[in-house]
Amino acid sequence: MFKAFFIQKNREKILLGLKKRNFQKLHIVDEILTLYKKKKIAQKVLNKILEKENLVSKEIGKIINLNKINKDIQIKSLKEKSLFFKKEKKNINFKLKRIIQILEEKLNKIPNIPDEKVKNNLKKNEIIFQKEKIHCNIEKPLTHWELSKKFYLFDTKLGTEICGPGFLVYIGKAAKLQRSLIQYFLDKNIQASYKEYSLPYLINNKSGYYTGQIPDKENQMYFIEKDNLYLIPTGEIPIMNCYRNKIFLYKDLPIKSTTYTSCFRREAGSYGLKVRGLNRLHQFEKVEIIQITTQDSSFFSLEEMILHVKSILQSLDLPFRIICLNGYDLGFSSSITYDFEVYSIAQKKWLEVSSISNCKDFQSNRLNLRYKTITGNIKYCHTLNGSSLALPRIMAALLENNQTENKINIPKVLIPYTKFDHIK
Repeated sequence: MFKAFFIQKNREKILLGLKKRNFQKLHIVDEILTLYKKKKIAQKVLNKILEKENLVSKEIGKIINLNKINKDIQIKSLKEKSLFFKKEKKNINFKLKRIIQILEEKLNKIPNIPDEKVKNNLKKNEIIFQKEKIHCNIEKPLTHWELSKKFYLFDTKLGTEICGPGFLVYIGKAAKLQRSLIQYFLDKNIQASYKEYSLPYLINNKSGYYTGQIPDKENQMYFIEKDNLYLIPTGEIPIMNCYRNKIFLYKDLPIKSTTYTSCFRREAGSYGLKVRGLNRLHQFEKVEIIQITTQDSSFFSLEEMILHVKSILQSLDLPFRIICLNGYDLGFSSSITYDFEVYSIAQKKWLEVSSISNCKDFQSNRLNLRYKTITGNIKYCHTLNGSSLALPRIMAALLENNQTENKINIPKVLIPYTKFDHIK
């Protein structure tokens, strides 16, 4: 979240960035500046009242200590003044709190400003890497939901009966394949110096706010009203909140962490073929990585995270591509995002399996996450997050791209985890 004084100093830069996002409510920027001006005026008035109130209190003290004639009359007059100032103070405090409340509400609506590298093209995203080597030689490959029926891999009807649409049950070797993928991703992350965390799947309102999901994605999150808690839509939220209100030394950064969680999303409005099978679920498994860096090293870390996820997908021998999102498609907290998409040979389309984002200091402002520079100055950290990786669409691509007429082959790197090399 941007501070009002930052918007005041960088109004034109903010407006240009919001236009790149195709943000429609540009008027909010000037409304924020007007409220910020009112806040400063109200604060000045309040400070003057407090000064006058303090002077009156000191004067009453002096009169009490001196044996002056008619001191009761003088004290009475000063107490009347003091009472007047207290009423004025109460009124100004009420107005100031209301201004601050409205100001915060409007500041929360301003998304992060896109990095200079982000394009302004609303029609398509920029493809920066593509690998299309496909091993499937079947003339008419089956979709993963057709393969599921053939090999009994997962059951959407059973998931619907237990919970509702958008949930499923993995069975037998498919359940073990998913568990193997999770362990493989965690092992790869740990080998790359990411520290593993096991975290709650429930968060409070503050935790969602600090990472930018609340209020932006509040309607997409499952809410437990009785306990005032949300089910997490991503492991990024609890893992980032492990570091809030911390001040790191320059030498201790970057911080690199990973976690495996189930994720829960309403996916309101999703329907049709694009949500069949594993394409879009209300509950899915994901392995997350995050980094917390200095301001001058976050783009180095971003490149490192991209290469890391790229190496995992290459090891699975899947066709994939990397795209740099345009301003219109950026998430609320992101300054720049690279999406990884795997190719589904049976569906003949690309499926997103990871988003790697540099949020710069947008999240750390909310998290109050800072570091001390070599010269002793205190600055806000930069935060980065990414999926490494999201499971359902990886599963879909693995099943479809590795199918033969009578079996599904398992990638070599996973065989030590699955203990089998194919599904018959």
